[in-house]
Amino acid sequence: MQFDTGPSAGRMPPGALHGPAAWYGAGMAAREDWVFRFSAGDLDELRLAIRGFSASGAALADITPGSFALPRLGPRLTALMNDLLEGRGFVLMRGLPVERYTREQTAIAYMGIGSYFGKPRSQNAKGHLLGHVKDLGVDVTDPNVRYYQTRRKLEYHTDSVDVVGLLCLETAKAGGESFIASSTTCYNEMLKRAPDLLPLLFQPFPTDRRGEVPESMLPWFDMPVFHWHDGRLSTIYVRQYIESAQANFPAAKRLTPEHWSALDLLDAITNDPGVHLSMTFEPGDIQFLHNHQVLHSRTDFENWPEPGRQRHLLRLWLCPQKGRELPEAFAVRYGSVTPGDRGGIVVPGTTLNVPLEAV
Repeated sequence: MQFDTGPSAGRMPPGALHGPAAWYGAGMAAREDWVFRFSAGDLDELRLAIRGFSASGAALADITPGSFALPRLGPRLTALMNDLLEGRGFVLMRGLPVERYTREQTAIAYMGIGSYFGKPRSQNAKGHLLGHVKDLGVDVTDPNVRYYQTRRKLEYHTDSVDVVGLLCLETAKAGGESFIASSTTCYNEMLKRAPDLLPLLFQPFPTDRRGEVPESMLPWFDMPVFHWHDGRLSTIYVRQYIESAQANFPAAKRLTPEHWSALDLLDAITNDPGVHLSMTFEPGDIQFLHNHQVLHSRTDFENWPEPGRQRHLLRLWLCPQKGRELPEAFAVRYGSVTPGDRGGIVVPGTTLNVPLEAV
């Protein structure tokens, strides 16, 4: 079966890829250069920035480095951004004192830090610029429910934006560990293990929009997993939504057994303990990932019975002004491929807002 993706259909790298993006979890686990710890001076500077922004009366949706000034910390955040976009593709920031902040102060601090990484984008049809990753007690079999709203395992995937951030407020009673894997390493392993299947991942797979359908679009979009464009490998992948597109939309292109075999091997590679890196979040941890080169997942979790202790992460979807060039195929999901103005989910009637509680 051949799927048409336009002029760049099926283009592949000339061979194995190298560089800082091609890391293995086993090697990363022995290092700590990907962990950034806030110093006492950083926290003092954040406290002043929170106070200044709060006093300004400005809308949280409009926060920028200009309205959340961090004279010493800001340049270090810019350096971390370079690690995201041009290096390994992830960073874990540790030690934000969320237990001392109100929810509004936490949101200001988080979105203020995030503004140094990019402009916030809508994460759902409700226009949420600040997302809440929390079990809302909804049914995952509902075609309009997204997995982050449940306690179910999230398979390795990417989000529909350049950079995703997660801030931990509360941890689960059990489970909920975070895992990440380099998509460059996954490509290299696919090339080594099954070069005959690898080309299929450069052909499009119908992917469910989960009821969040932009104007004039189908309820699914066709998208390759791997893209070779402008000398870079970029990845976009949500296996669970590929499966639901096959189950829910008979008009979507049918996948062959070979396509499923390619996805099965990709999933096996991401789940290889030597390939992925595990992280256990603590309250105050912030994880930033570059979606084009890092896949992430989460295990099932069990919540505490007390509502105030239940697992709760705040999420940001961010679009950096200096993001990489993307192939035109991304426009069907990102709305545009223009750096600084792409990604997120916007449907008719969407109004951008910053909810401080999960809704």
